[in-house]
Amino acid sequence: MTTCIPVAAAAKPTDFRVVPGRLGDVAAALGVQARVTVAVSDPEVAMRPSPGVTGPHSLPDAVSRILRGTGARAVFHDERTISIVADRTRPAASLPPRAAVTVSVPPPETVGEDIVVAASKQRVTIDRYPGSVKVIGLSPSWTAANGFQGTSALTALQPTLSATDLGPGRNKLFIRGIADSSFSGQTQATVGEYLGNVRLNYNAPDPDLNLYDISRMEVLVGPQGALYGAGSLGGIVRLVANTPDPERFAVTTAANIGVTQNGGISRDGAGMLNIPLADGVAARVVVYGGYSAGYIDAPDQGRRDINGSRRYGQRFSLRSGDLSGWTLDLGFIFQNISGSDGQYTIKGEPALTRSGMTAQPFENNYRLGYVSAQRAIGSLELNTTTSLSLHQLATTYDATGYDQSDAPASYDEHNIILLFSHETRVSGGSAAKPWVAGVSAVVNSSYISRDFTTSDGPYDIPGVVNQQTEVAVFGQASRPLGQTLTGTLGGRLTYSATKGFLTGDAFEDLPASRRRAVRFSGTFAIDWRPGGPVSGFFHYQQGYRPGGLGYGLSETGIAAQRYDADDLHMNELGIRIGDARNDKLTARAAVFIALWRNIQADLIGSSGFSYTANIGNGSIHGLDGEVNWRPRPSLSFSLAAFLNDSKVGKLRSGIVPSTSPEVLDISRTLPDVARSGVHFSGEWNGRLSDRITATARGSLRYVGRSQLGIGYPLDVSQGDYAVADMSLQLQRRNLGLTLSLDNVANTRANTFAFGNPFGLWQRNQMTPLRPRTLRLGLQANW
Repeated sequence: MTTCIPVAAAAKPTDFRVVPGRLGDVAAALGVQARVTVAVSDPEVAMRPSPGVTGPHSLPDAVSRILRGTGARAVFHDERTISIVADRTRPAASLPPRAAVTVSVPPPETVGEDIVVAASKQRVTIDRYPGSVKVIGLSPSWTAANGFQGTSALTALQPTLSATDLGPGRNKLFIRGIADSSFSGQTQATVGEYLGNVRLNYNAPDPDLNLYDISRMEVLVGPQGALYGAGSLGGIVRLVANTPDPERFAVTTAANIGVTQNGGISRDGAGMLNIPLADGVAARVVVYGGYSAGYIDAPDQGRRDINGSRRYGQRFSLRSGDLSGWTLDLGFIFQNISGSDGQYTIKGEPALTRSGMTAQPFENNYRLGYVSAQRAIGSLELNTTTSLSLHQLATTYDATGYDQSDAPASYDEHNIILLFSHETRVSGGSAAKPWVAGVSAVVNSSYISRDFTTSDGPYDIPGVVNQQTEVAVFGQASRPLGQTLTGTLGGRLTYSATKGFLTGDAFEDLPASRRRAVRFSGTFAIDWRPGGPVSGFFHYQQGYRPGGLGYGLSETGIAAQRYDADDLHMNELGIRIGDARNDKLTARAAVFIALWRNIQADLIGSSGFSYTANIGNGSIHGLDGEVNWRPRPSLSFSLAAFLNDSKVGKLRSGIVPSTSPEVLDISRTLPDVARSGVHFSGEWNGRLSDRITATARGSLRYVGRSQLGIGYPLDVSQGDYAVADMSLQLQRRNLGLTLSLDNVANTRANTFAFGNPFGLWQRNQMTPLRPRTLRLGLQANW
């Protein structure tokens, strides 16, 4: 590694417009404007205040200006890659109290308009992305206090991102109301989840990774079939982890304890170790573990707080920054989640209690390994990523009463999913004319086995094996169509092969289900930038999911049942007002309509057993938007909201048991699609003394009414509640303390009307909110 300044970098002046702020955000903005990579991997260094830079400067001069008074220095690996590291020769300069108040040390917040939307796989800045996108920075103090909660902490930040509430490691994610069903089964997820460039899921519940040492989240709204292929009907959620720093040994730790009203005591801890190994080589290890206390009692079993869950795991990453021009990343993820019982209750019984004599534990064990490499080839960037994941799920349900008797029965389900994913792509162009092209391959195998036991002995239930293979080529490019318009055109050509069959001695004679298909998914967008504070866009997108094999109940017993591919088309018209770099008030809004054909859904039959089928055609239309206001540098407010309306018409016969042929054309609302949602938050940053800074945050979110499923008996109401949270964080040098109060008003509501498929038809299940919880957290870094 060299620390000298490349000649090419020094010879190219740029007119920079980078406002003061956190060094991590300032460095990212500078990198976007200079079209280089500027990395700040040390969370403590990233939080230091930077003066920014304005005017024409060479890259080295601009970098030195943003580092003034930060106690950090720059390491130029090459003319396109720069690391910002702590300067051990001198401490960071102390700012006077009044100046310190102007520095934002945020929790999750929308990152400024200079940030590249990396999920677009191109050099597209957020102000030029022709569609709805949300980029949320996750500060080290926030992930230290909230990372153990996993995805549920993220859904509390963004109203258009929602999830079911079956329990940690058991939920399905939805974006903008693109929800197929409340139940997990054979269908592919509607939301694609990624860690960097690494694919995390295919046809499984959310892996629900711990968020400690994660730097930001990107949400691409709407189907992303052109860039991401199958399994992105609703959009993409991309997490970005901090990368190994070859310049500095660093350690961070966090410990939290929480007390839940009418429940138990939660505790969790996490730590990060960054180790420079050689010139340009470093490793980063994150370890975590803890217990989330329960708050539901089972008097019949003599147990209290039965719905507690445990989570522990680690993430390991190794980076080599100079391998003949390549940057190589290797990584491994290990995580186990286990729960003692379900977190649902029964209406009519005492609050936060549930009857029943059988415990219903679950497990979600996740393993993933990956290798990723990238390099610059002139003005182009080459990225290649290969990963292999193993996802194991196990669930037990109390099936007592499934046959209208009191005979005890239990149902166990095990799901093993093996996912191989590879993508190689090349991107280039400028911020105004970006493009990307690539190839990808995905192989997913899932095996579900089931055991049903009654007092008369075991019941023979088939297992289901589904294997999907996809090979695709894709590309997307943007070009100016005049002085104010930019057009974007893209597409993906996919060859897919699916094989499914049932397992078990009684089902060996059933033939395997095979199908092959070639599919094209396209996208088209227009970005309108007339100058001034207002700009707009139109975006058309496609997404799809391949078909497969499930099983269902017939007159002769259990039989194989094929389900077909579905596809979704979305049209979106949006407007942007203001520039987050310069304006105190900014706003975004979009109206959309989505047409969903041949909807796949995992359903529950009258016996309590799940099956998969195509239920019909549907549509979703709505409006969502956000307003951000920063009246002073130390004070900010954010308001985000949406309105949705969904319909499913011409239901297929037999899908809804109570539906007769005479009423098949009656439209039904899609499950788990709230008609409205609102999230309001405020944040204040200040200094209590020369050595102590403070950050106060508060939020109020409303989750609108939705229903569990389509038609009787699944048309059970859920949602329609508001929750307030607040927190205070104090920071003194490398030590931090966070005090937070969740569910301030101790709101009681039904978040999800499902917990056990064998009691579902009684229409009396509900999942309560976690009661008021007080949490105390400590963070330290060296």
